[in-house]
Amino acid sequence: MNKKVILFSLLLVLALILVGCNSSSSPGEDSQTTETTLEKVQRQGYISVGFANESPFAYATPEGKLTGLNVEIARLILQRMGIVEMQGVLTEFGSLIPGLDAGRFDVITAGMYITPDRAKQVAFANPEYTIGGGLAVKAGNPYDLHSYKDIAENPEVKIAVMAGAAEFDHLIAVGASEEQITTVPDQPSALAALQANRVDAITMTSAALQSLLDTVNDPKIERVEDFTIAVVNGKSQQAFGSAAFRPEDNDFREAYNSELGKLKESGELLEIYKSFGFTEHELPGDVTAEEALEMW
Repeated sequence: MNKKVILFSLLLVLALILVGCNSSSSPGEDSQTTETTLEKVQRQGYISVGFANESPFAYATPEGKLTGLNVEIARLILQRMGIVEMQGVLTEFGSLIPGLDAGRFDVITAGMYITPDRAKQVAFANPEYTIGGGLAVKAGNPYDLHSYKDIAENPEVKIAVMAGAAEFDHLIAVGASEEQITTVPDQPSALAALQANRVDAITMTSAALQSLLDTVNDPKIERVEDFTIAVVNGKSQQAFGSAAFRPEDNDFREAYNSELGKLKESGELLEIYKSFGFTEHELPGDVTAEEALEMW
């Protein structure tokens, strides 16, 4: 073999090596240009959102329309971000975070409380509202219940709580046993359990409880008007709720926060509140998601 042939062969091998190196960098370049969730839904003009049929925060009307306090807040924010259509995915409350993680939908619009455990799995937007818990019992309040502590001190009392709801943790924190707590998939199931005498009380957020009782108007059930909100480790369980995103969708969360801030400043947030029976007392002020977490 002469020197020219050897030289040509070496140059050919070198060229193939260089081509291979350039090809191996392509996946990295492609991954850098992959659409974010925000870019995808803005391009599509629609988004799938997870909700748990919890009035007045997020629920479907008998006609199938998706609405609720947090749904309508999200709807207006998303429209102003160029996402004109929302498609609701009904999910049990306890399955909302797994559903978001699995990609069944891209945002949770269920008014979910901002808690440290949940914040390990999702990225919360800044608070859309603040609220405390509520309690309903049989008419006449036969067990004389006015707080979670009253329930904890009477092992005969059974209470229904929606699966995955923060009220479960609050009850445990003040000393109630798990045997006293019946978990149910949604609010109507909690009320049905109380009406059927399977439990002695039900608990959920005060606004959700009032909305539920207004809907059924059952004279055999009453709300405990002088209910005392639980205090855990010296902190009142006055909770904050908002939309939740996948942790990697931080650009989406920041854009959402920006539009939410504008709603607060303009007074539009309060107008949405009023249409669902909320008042200025539920406004979260300038509290951020990070600050809400520090209150636990």
